[in-house]
Amino acid sequence: MPVRNSATTIDRAVQSIQTQILENWELIIIDDGSEDETFNIIQSYSRTDKRIRIIRQKSLGIVKALNIGIAHASGTLIARMDSDDVSHSERLASQFSFLNENKEIDVLGTRVRFMGDATHQKGYDSYVEWTNTLLSWESIRKNRFIESPFAHPSVMFRRSLIGDPSLFYRSGHFPEDYDLWLRLIDKGVQMAKLPEFLLDWYDPPERLSRQDLRYSPQAFYETKAKYLAKWLNLSGINRPIWIWGAGRITRKRSSLLLSHGIQISGYIDIDPRKIGGQIKGLQVIRPEDIPHIKNAYIVSYVGNRGAREDIRTFLTELGLTEEKDFILAA
Repeated sequence: MPVRNSATTIDRAVQSIQTQILENWELIIIDDGSEDETFNIIQSYSRTDKRIRIIRQKSLGIVKALNIGIAHASGTLIARMDSDDVSHSERLASQFSFLNENKEIDVLGTRVRFMGDATHQKGYDSYVEWTNTLLSWESIRKNRFIESPFAHPSVMFRRSLIGDPSLFYRSGHFPEDYDLWLRLIDKGVQMAKLPEFLLDWYDPPERLSRQDLRYSPQAFYETKAKYLAKWLNLSGINRPIWIWGAGRITRKRSSLLLSHGIQISGYIDIDPRKIGGQIKGLQVIRPEDIPHIKNAYIVSYVGNRGAREDIRTFLTELGLTEEKDFILAA
């Protein structure tokens, strides 16, 4: 659990671990340069509960804090937790049991309850609702280029994945958790999610993902472009790439593939003003014209959730297979 200036929330987070029905755990709290009462609060817990260990350091950032915590962990299974969230009492026991019984799964999340304001934070609420639908390895794999498939603090993973702890989470201009999931999937690591709601996920205004450019939409699209391009190349998809979505934002996001060697052959759109025209020399066609494109592979960059599902249904009803013939990337 990395913490920084969490004095107002740390009690509930620590106490939610202390009340786990699985009692054989260690809680490693990395205080990343707190300037409030956080350190004093967590120190009081460590004095009375020997399972709680504290690492205090100057502010080095969340990635280094995470890797330092992993390096000090002694268990074969490592769970993530944030200092403003609440783990339900069955969380660790449920994940521990599942991973013991399903040796092929190396990363396991849970469904989470969104504890923010669903009206004023509708985007985050919709994201949580979406990620809660991804339970199986197949659904996580197919949807990985849409968004991060896990609530980071809900995850438990095997220590055997880690190798050099200092390299597990990586620093850069990208979200460290999404980069990690894409990197692990790229290596063939299988993942799943428990259907139970075992974490309350809070969304305060000062949350790091709301303030740091590493978690901006642009950073997410740059991250996914890197791994999507690699996957397209390694999967042997040597076919013309057509982008579903010819709007300005969609074109900007899909153009990130160009820097990774993926050439775009044309666009698919429903806007009659665009259909039949060209954008920078590339043709724009209707969805109904897809069957006439020879050997096309379709990457959809349409991000609206309802439209995204309509596109998936449309392409499937054409007889196309997800991943083999098309992928959703927004």
